[in-house]
Amino acid sequence: MSKGIYKSILKSKADSKKQFAILIDPDKFDNTDLIDLAETAKVDFIMIGGSLIINNNLENCIQTIKKKTTIPIIIFPGSHHQINNAADGILLLSLISGRNPELLIGNHIIAAPILKSSKLEILPTGYMLIESGKQTSVLYVSNTNPIPSDKDDIAMCTAMAGEMLGLKLIYMDAGSGALNVISQSMIKKVSENISIPLIIGGGINNAEKAILACKAGADIIVVGNVLEKKPMLIKTIADTIHSF
Repeated sequence: MSKGIYKSILKSKADSKKQFAILIDPDKFDNTDLIDLAETAKVDFIMIGGSLIINNNLENCIQTIKKKTTIPIIIFPGSHHQINNAADGILLLSLISGRNPELLIGNHIIAAPILKSSKLEILPTGYMLIESGKQTSVLYVSNTNPIPSDKDDIAMCTAMAGEMLGLKLIYMDAGSGALNVISQSMIKKVSENISIPLIIGGGINNAEKAILACKAGADIIVVGNVLEKKPMLIKTIADTIHSF
């Protein structure tokens, strides 16, 4: 399998082009029309995962999507159990905003031999949770405190440390179903002080919020929850991001 996901992200960043990813929870995936819409809208990546996967539906979800599209599928794992060779890549998430050792390095040690023997493109990612106005699933499951939404300097220093540690991406997330998106000032502060690509997700439920994040310095926008109820938003948001 071609290991081209990260190269495409770097090329888009170098060309000042923004990318769009949709996030699918395998437990809630029951609408293959969503994939047809993603194909038509030229979505750049499909991310698969969740804080919990109850129905053991990860592989079936990936295989169903692969029958419908060639869009790269990236696992967004909630734990070391969420690894599947049917995908194209995986975000190897280190929760650098928290102090839970299992999510900084513990789960990674368990997953390392499995990932080493897999065909997945491994994308080392500094994962940063940002306070969003509610207790999201990822906060509860990770047992960590988010970075306060008004502490731009803490977010900046955390992202800088992640880059210095050798991580290849920074993912700032307000969490699934967030009440508030990550502020433009925080995105700008982080973006201006790192050179690696910046992913922004959580609470982005319309094109206006997506474009504001792009203007602030995001390289990849991730949208998930809202598409379960309003799948037609895919085209509107994709067109907005790609035309930036």
